Amino acid sequence: MIRFLLKLAAAGAVVGGTVFWILTIPNTLDASDLPDHNADLANGEYMFNIGGCASCHAAPKSTGDARQVLVGGVTLGSPFGDFHVPNISQDKETGIGGWSDIDFINAMVKGVSPEGQHYFPAFPYRSYQNMTIPDLLDLKAFLDTTPAKSSQVPDHELPFPFNIRRSVGMWKLMYLDGKPADPAPDASDSIKRGAYLVQGPAHCGECHTPRDILGGPIDARSFGGAPNPEGKGFIPNITPHKTGIKSWSEDELVTSFEDGFKPDFDSFGSSMVEVQINLSLINDGDRRAIAQYLLSLDPVDAQRPPKK
Repeated sequence: MIRFLLKLAAAGAVVGGTVFWILTIPNTLDASDLPDHNADLANGEYMFNIGGCASCHAAPKSTGDARQVLVGGVTLGSPFGDFHVPNISQDKETGIGGWSDIDFINAMVKGVSPEGQHYFPAFPYRSYQNMTIPDLLDLKAFLDTTPAKSSQVPDHELPFPFNIRRSVGMWKLMYLDGKPADPAPDASDSIKRGAYLVQGPAHCGECHTPRDILGGPIDARSFGGAPNPEGKGFIPNITPHKTGIKSWSEDELVTSFEDGFKPDFDSFGSSMVEVQINLSLINDGDRRAIAQYLLSLDPVDAQRPPKK
């Protein structure tokens, strides 16, 4: 009887492992899925700025042209361990200089490396899947013009079982739907543009939306504020609730995006400083589109933890 149970358990383990392996196979696009496209470098740089690529991939406190030297190395803390941001410069050994267009697209919208491995979702591909392929191809073309710089970034420091990349395939089944964001069909063109920028390249929800125990975003509370994933403080509510931006006017939001000052004459702090720098580099129409979209959201109570 014991021998039979052991055989049954072994068979169950094999079946379970096979099912897990099949369910977690990385899903990718093929080069034939990409449209014919003439790259627009100016738009690529624009996507680079609003996407905040330099904020994570340039060396800390970089300014001016140094923001385009994308050596990586910034450490992102999380409840699952520390993630070290990679080199995305044009260096072919330690960066992405050898990547093709389809390599880049699969990384950005599918979270899959050129070697066919899952990227951990600290890389915000759940938001980048909302971007259009032409915008992503423009971004890739712009990145191709940035300097090559060799740098060795440490491996992520994740304890077991969070260090098992294959398990990210299960996370993707739950949280990565492969569908671009679809704002309300009756929204104005400006609000639709704001929705695209916020949900796509700017990836605002990655910090401003709370997460569940598996690190997946709680969509019902999108943009309602969340504990800082790095463990210190609370990321503000950016919906028009009284605990958020209800008292802010559209013009006040636009101005704060441009100069970093809030209506009470205080200034942005923490990681929002970098975000504001990125927002200052886009045009006023898009800053206004973002403001209009945020003010059009359903109010969400921030549910901040009580102060100790």
